Amino acid sequence: VISLNRTEDYFDQLIEVLAPQGKLALIDEPETILDIRKLKQKSLSLHWELMFTRSMFKTEDMIQQRELVNRVAELVDAGKIRTTIGTHYGAICAENLIKAHQDIENGKAIGKIVLESFA
Repeated sequence: VISLNRTEDYFDQLIEVLAPQGKLALIDEPETILDIRKLKQKSLSLHWELMFTRSMFKTEDMIQQRELVNRVAELVDAGKIRTTIGTHYGAICAENLIKAHQDIENGKAIGKIVLESFA
C-alpha cells in the first residue's frame, strides 16, 4: 500500500487494510510523529521513497533514476499515464493565487493546481 498524502490522518486505516507481512510505502512527510510500533503485530515494513535519494547520496544504482524517469516519460507519451493537473490558473498573480488558495481551503481542489511564470 502506498500513502501519498496526509499519512498521519490515515495511518491506522492503512495498517488495518494491510495483510500480515505487508509493506507500507510513503512519499509524504507526516505532520506528526507516526507510532511505528503499530506495525509490529502484523510484521509490517515501512518504506519511505524520495525521488532524489540516489543522486543526493551518489548511490551505486544512481543510473536507475534516469531509467525510471525515461520509462515514465515513455508511458506519458504513450498515453498510459496522464497528468494529475486539476486546474491551471495561468500566470502567477494575486488574483490567481487567491483563486487557487480558495479552492484548497474549500476542499474543491482535485489534482494538482498549476500557476506558472509571473504576470
